[in-house]
Amino acid sequence: MLQVLGTSWALLLGIGLLMVGNGVQGTLLGIRGSIEGFTTFQLSVIMSAYFVGFLGGSRLAPELIRRVGHVRVFAALGSLISALLVLYAAVPDWVAWTLMRILIGFCFSGVYVTAESWLNNAATNETRGKTLSLYMIVQMLGIITAQGLMNVADPAGFTLFIIPSVLVSLAFTPILLSISPAPVFDTTKPMSFRKLFEVSPLGCIGMFLMGGVYAALFGMAAVWGTMAGLLVFEISMFIAMIFTGGLVFQYPIGWISDRMDRRKLIAISAGICGAVALVATVFPLGFYALLVAGLLIGGIANPLYSLLLAYTSDYLDREDMASASGGLLFINGLGAIAGPLITGWIMGIVGPSGFFLYITFLTVLVSAYAFYRMTRRAAPSTADTGAYTVFTPAASALAMEAAYEAAQEGESTADPDQPADGREGGQG
Repeated sequence: MLQVLGTSWALLLGIGLLMVGNGVQGTLLGIRGSIEGFTTFQLSVIMSAYFVGFLGGSRLAPELIRRVGHVRVFAALGSLISALLVLYAAVPDWVAWTLMRILIGFCFSGVYVTAESWLNNAATNETRGKTLSLYMIVQMLGIITAQGLMNVADPAGFTLFIIPSVLVSLAFTPILLSISPAPVFDTTKPMSFRKLFEVSPLGCIGMFLMGGVYAALFGMAAVWGTMAGLLVFEISMFIAMIFTGGLVFQYPIGWISDRMDRRKLIAISAGICGAVALVATVFPLGFYALLVAGLLIGGIANPLYSLLLAYTSDYLDREDMASASGGLLFINGLGAIAGPLITGWIMGIVGPSGFFLYITFLTVLVSAYAFYRMTRRAAPSTADTGAYTVFTPAASALAMEAAYEAAQEGESTADPDQPADGREGGQG
């Protein structure tokens, strides 16, 4: 791990600062929008817009990079992000915010693709898995740290918009000053949705539904908090617990998943998540109980993303894993776009409890469908399945392709007499 830090510290530091900036704006807009008098529907459109831009960026950014190069794309998108973060406070109009959220989602998607290609290029075959695992950890820590910054100034002022703008600007300094020449950029063409669904119906349906859950947690938690009358400190603590749970639970769930039928683990985990969300829907929980609920919901919802990817890869040939990842990411993105819109609609009808009701509904659907799929075909032997790899929904297809390559390289160099679950690459 020290070797990884020695070669990639600038990239990881830059990504960490980017995630802090992104985490601040995600929470801040939900709170500031309520202060500005935006309706729940308007806020849900604003939050959904980020995922529209992010999904578009995942498709268009690679071509943009091929045409003008990594450095120009990186610098241009970074400058635009920094400017947009300040413009939110200057133009408090929900339509303008929606357009800016689309742009900022596009920019962050392009920045992630660029940074991940550099990170992958800087890693060796021996360190790629650990590098990508550390990258995912840094992403989560950045969002958690961002929640602490929410308490340094009044969300009704300008300071909290300036801080993420400065952090994003600073993020590019260590990257651009220390990076090696830009790598050759290449991505695999995504697998068709029809073929992907034939390979893994649960993977496709589950990724779509969990995209909606992730978008609600990332985009609408602050809106829910203001609607429920929570203080800024309480909202930031709740969101921090969601991502702390996602960080802490990834590896235990990954370890278990390598040793049992993943469909059963998906069904049980999603069912527990739904049960916790249902309790929060029905009962008026105190602040500390809400923190526990956030920890459990985030601790299960985030690993479910990686778990569904690992399950799908169990039914793919090695050469198809990278192309399948692009299709799954797109399906997840479609669910993420719908997530805030549906959450806002439900909250507009039933009130703040609609936030947890929505999560309950989607996770119960995932659980039920996983149990159903267990009746349709036999589970592969655990000795024949691939290892669980940690991913976050913010990762691009490029990071996923690199992680699959790392897993394959670890598998090909492993002692054939050793179990298949001991591979390197961020696996649990």
